[in-house]
Formats: sequence, C-alpha cells, structure tokens
Amino acid sequence: MQGLRTWLGSAVCYVVFAVLSHMAASGIAFAQTRPTATAEAQTVAPALLQNIYGRSHTSLNGRWNYIIDPYEMGYYDYRRMPFDESATGKGGFYDDRAPKDKNDWVEYNFDLSPTMKIPGDWNSQAEKLQLYEGTIWLRQVFDAEPKAGKNYFLYFGAVNYEAHVYLNGKKLGSHKGGFTPFQFDVTGKLNKGKNFVIVKADNTRHQHEIPTVNTDWWNYGGITRDVLLAELPATYINDYKIQLAKGNLKRIEGFVQLAGVRKPEEIKINIAEAGISTTVKTDANGRAAISIPVEKMTYWSPENPKLYKVDIAAAGDSVSDRIGFRTIETRGQDILLNGKSIFLRGISLHDENPLIVGRLRGQADMRMMLQWAKELNSNYVRLAHYPHSEEMLRLADEMGLLVWAEVPVYWTISWTNPDTYQNASQQLTDLMLRDKNRASVIIWSIGNETPVSDARNVFMGKLAATARNNDDTRLVAAALEVHREGHDVIVEDPLADKLDLVSFNEYAGWYWSNTKEMLDYRFKIKYNKPVVITEFGADALAGYHADGDTRWSEEYQDVLYQKQFKMLTAMPGLRGMTPWILVDFRSPRRQHPYFQDFWNRKGLISDSGKKKKAFFTLKNFYDDVQKKYQ
Repeated sequence: MQGLRTWLGSAVCYVVFAVLSHMAASGIAFAQTRPTATAEAQTVAPALLQNIYGRSHTSLNGRWNYIIDPYEMGYYDYRRMPFDESATGKGGFYDDRAPKDKNDWVEYNFDLSPTMKIPGDWNSQAEKLQLYEGTIWLRQVFDAEPKAGKNYFLYFGAVNYEAHVYLNGKKLGSHKGGFTPFQFDVTGKLNKGKNFVIVKADNTRHQHEIPTVNTDWWNYGGITRDVLLAELPATYINDYKIQLAKGNLKRIEGFVQLAGVRKPEEIKINIAEAGISTTVKTDANGRAAISIPVEKMTYWSPENPKLYKVDIAAAGDSVSDRIGFRTIETRGQDILLNGKSIFLRGISLHDENPLIVGRLRGQADMRMMLQWAKELNSNYVRLAHYPHSEEMLRLADEMGLLVWAEVPVYWTISWTNPDTYQNASQQLTDLMLRDKNRASVIIWSIGNETPVSDARNVFMGKLAATARNNDDTRLVAAALEVHREGHDVIVEDPLADKLDLVSFNEYAGWYWSNTKEMLDYRFKIKYNKPVVITEFGADALAGYHADGDTRWSEEYQDVLYQKQFKMLTAMPGLRGMTPWILVDFRSPRRQHPYFQDFWNRKGLISDSGKKKKAFFTLKNFYDDVQKKYQ
C-alpha cells in the first residue's frame, strides 16, 4: 500500500501552484485519488490555508480515545483488502459501530478504550507504547453547527507518519509526511450536532519514505500538532505572501489568492503602523499581485524583531497577521541581512522536550527551548531535521531568532524512486507555503548528509530548483557531504553549485581524530560562498567529570569546543555555525547503557535542564563574535 496517498497542499512549483489556484477559483475540487473498487470521497482545499490560527476555528484538541492495532485489523479484512475499498466502504474501525443488540458481533469499542492527549505523541503517554511503531486509531467526538454559505476545513498540524482520516464513518483521504500540515474540505459533510473524526495513524518506517528507515531521532507516532475545524465564508482569503522583494528594502511584493470567487474582487491591504494602505483587484482566477513602495519602515532583525500588524480584507472575509520585513542575500562570502554583513551565531535543536518525554507540546515548551538559545547569545537556530511547528516559527519571529528550516531528506533516501521524490518535493513545498511570511526563516534546507551519487545529485538538484521556484527571496542550502584525504577535510560536493551556502557537518574530535590531533586538520573548500557549519560536537553525560582526554566527560566536550573554534575561525569564509545540539535528545541508535541509555548526549544542556561546561564556552565565543559584527 506504499503508493496510496492523497497529496495535499499546493503544487511542487510556483507554476503548478498557479494552476491549482485557477482550479480553486473556478470551483474545481481536486485530489489525487487512488485506484479503488469504490472511489474515496476526497475533497481537499485548493492549497493549505495561510495563517490557520488567524481564522475562525474550533479546536478539536483534548483527550481522544485510541485503539492499538498492530495487525491493522481495523483497516484490512482477512483477505488483506482495505475495508474502505470494498463495495460498501464499511467494516473498519472508522465506522465506530456499536452492537445493535445482544446477538450482534463487534470486536472493538472506542467508548471503552483508553484516551490520550492530542496534540501529543503516543510513545510518551503509555509505557507499552514507548517503542511501538505501527497503527493506532484515534477518535474524537465533537459538536458542530454548520451554517449555510460557509466553507469548513478539517486541519491537522501534523500526524506521524501516514494518516487516513474519516469523518462520520466516511473517508476524507490520506496524507504522508510526519511534520507538515494538511487539511480536508468538509463543507456539506458535517452533521448538525454530534460528529466524530477518526484517524488511522501509522508511524512505521519504510525505505522509500521521507525520512527513510534510518534516522537518529525518536520516531514519535500520533497526532503531534493541533487539530482544528476552520469556518470560512463562501469566498475567502486562501493564501497570501507579503514580504520585501528580493534584495529590495524599498518595495513589498507578493500576492493574495481568493478561493470560491466568481468575479473580480477588491482586496484591501493595510499596514497602519507603516502608513501603508492599498487596494488591488483580483484577476479571473481570484489572484491579485501586490507591489507596494516602502517609504519608512523598521526592518526586522534579531536585535530589533519588529513585527507589523498586516490586515487583509476581501469579499466579506478578513485576516490579520504579524509580519516582519527584512531582506537576506549573499555576496561573495558574506551573508547580508538588510544589506549588512552578519555572522550566524546558532545552535541546532530538535522538536522535543528533554524534561518531559515527547514532542514539544505547546508554546511554553517552545519558548523554553528558544530562550535557552537566546541565553547562548544566539541570533540563529537550525530547526533540525524536519519541519517544526508553525507556532515555533512565529515565536522565532517574536523573539528575534533567524531560522534554518529543513525537510527530512536524511541519509540514505531511495534516490531513483519517483514516489519518494514526489513525497520529498511535497513536504518541502508545504513547509515553504506555510512559513513564507515568517521573517525569521532565512534558509530553506533541502536535506542533511545525503551521500553523493549521480542519482542523489539529480534528486537533490530538483529539490533545490523546487525551492527556488517557490521562493526566490530566501537562501537555499543543505548539509553537504565532506571527505578526508590525509589531514585535508575536502568540501567538493557537486550539490554546492546549486546552493547559496557551503554548509556541512564535521565531527573532528569525536567521530574522527581526537582533541589532541584535531588541530592538525585543515579545510579545503572549493567554493566562493559563505561557510556555515551545520554540526559539530561531542557526547557528554552531564555531571560526569574527568580530564579533557576522557570521552563522555563534560571536560572532553568543552575542550573539543575550544579547539573547534580555533579550527573553524581559520576559514576566511566562515559566516555561521549551529553546533550539535542545544539539549540532549532521545534516539534508539544510542545504546550505551551508562553514558547514553537511548539518549544522544551531545546537548549543551542535559535532560534535567543542567547547562554543561561547553554551554558557557560557546556563549563566550558568541559574545566575542558579536563584537566583531556590530
């Protein structure tokens, strides 16, 4: 069943996105349906709703009943045929059926099943699910009062990994990708009063998926981000981009896209604090291009993360957003923010709370992580190795942290499988569509440590082109491959030709060399581009102290950091770094029973929130760097 999917969101490039917008404006519903005996009732929105939190919506979060289904008996009959592909479409757990009488036979019961918190991963909510990979069914019962002339969308912030979604016993569709949002048009499908939504979530790893079977983080399963029911008018603002033009501090460019429109409409855009008010008219496809001269504006930066209230109104709909305005570009070996050379004082982090098991659960968790980054005197974070939540990006906007945003094209991908590429391209596109108005995002990353081959180069080159087609105002990067010849560390990954940065991971002193010999190595970089080191580091068990030659000790990690600074600052093109990693995180790959115990211990902060010695060493280094770039 690996090929079965409904791809939600917009197209993989700007051109196709425009086609989809035209379809939406013309009232055409579209979805890629799979060949089945009975076609699924799949209706998706023309593109992901921009700024879902700025729309009228009802949260379906809370406690959901769940059923563990390792044999997938709630999805397949005994002949391994999906129930939802049968002539009746009935028979699966999604029917939520109760016995009609004492002679009726039903082998499941959501009402008597346990509950878990949503959003939330299942691994952290029940001991028997800690290592579980497979299918779990989740059900939420809710009331609705659908109104005539309104559109309704069922929105999921993320479900890991493959989700099949049913409303009132009927299938809406499916989605692959554990970290990107998706939605279904449920207009006309809601009952007045009681409704129920059931999700089949499956976090099984597969070679041909994105990410693949081999990763270095915990495979948290379940509905890990918000579930919302959005209500919109008959004609509504579906999407918009309002940002400074590429390299131009004096002009705002972008678009507003309406859906459901049948005639040209006026769109009003107001940025009152900046003295901007303009009206544009949509074309026959419901789209209006925007080009607004800027006379006086405070530009967004880490030192002054100014956000403006932007109001958009059209055809009886309106939405407000808080948007920062800044430019980002490269010139030779410099990275220019608002035309000024900067150094990216960064740190990497995962979407995981080290103090309470599981994914980051809400704004308090996220603010804690970003505040720790700020305490390092960071102006930049790498959100590895997959899309983090929309709330995280909005907090970065507010707190003044530049962001590297990444998709999970990680290690050994199935480079020649067209479905795998389509999956990667869709995840990248959905990430970019969701976060294109976030000033904090300056880099779209298309992957991490992907081994060089002809097939990989084609795959990654196409992803780079997709990123540029979707957004030409930000930088495109990846964590490149390097190799060593003697004491030379050579960076000549052919993918670098298609990227804006020379970014790579290097673990001198840990996976190769040691703290005594690592300064004997030198870097040979064959590109005249800014260099940003995406990873370096060493494992240290917090509280384990020894001399600087003893691995796993805080002292070893600290010495390694000190020597890394000497190595890296010798590069004339060094313009940033994101050491690995802010906090210790869980990983099944990390097996040592004493030093690791299923934790990657490269964090500068421990699983109890204790700052290790290297935390302060990195902060001192960043304090010195900041003085040079003032």
